[in-house]
Amino acid sequence: MARIFQSKLFFLILGLVLGALTILAIRFVTYAPTGTHYHANFAVFINGERELFKGDKYYEETAANGCSINPVADPIERSHMHGGVNDVIHVHDQLVTWANFFENIKWGLGDAYLKTRDAIYTPDADKSLTFILNGKTVDSIAGSIIGDEDRLLISYGNANEAELQGQYDTVARTAHDVDIAKDPASCSAGDQVVTFEDRLNHLFK
Repeated sequence: MARIFQSKLFFLILGLVLGALTILAIRFVTYAPTGTHYHANFAVFINGERELFKGDKYYEETAANGCSINPVADPIERSHMHGGVNDVIHVHDQLVTWANFFENIKWGLGDAYLKTRDAIYTPDADKSLTFILNGKTVDSIAGSIIGDEDRLLISYGNANEAELQGQYDTVARTAHDVDIAKDPASCSAGDQVVTFEDRLNHLFK
């Protein structure tokens, strides 16, 4: 009787172990990495003139990102512009704020200042710093996380309400199209190099 019980217990344990190994093997073989990658549109006006962000210094080279599934380590890889397109932000990591992006292009952004590479603009009796996010004027933006398909206007100067609305209307609406298009700086799942270590790390997540 004891031998029958031991035999049943053995096969039960064996079945559980084989089942667990089968599940792990499937996870190992079928692992396909995913990563954060979305886009937002923006425009900056200073004293009524739109900033065009001219020059290579504002744009990340598409080849610099490569195809990696590892967490983004370099801050500039987390959010940037590329391809000379001056109204689309590419976000490659979670919790990226508007201030993070402007820091990456060597500007500065706070709720009461806008810093370009050449000057600092702060509100005074004659001029104000206005933020319009997705059609609504907001008091604070620097610490806000960039959302997928966000549209942001940053305007410094003495523009009236109608002029501000006109500036906001120029903010591109292309983020959705860029989201669904093949991005030359991104990696499709087939392009990404998945190592043996990557697969092992994924097994118990």
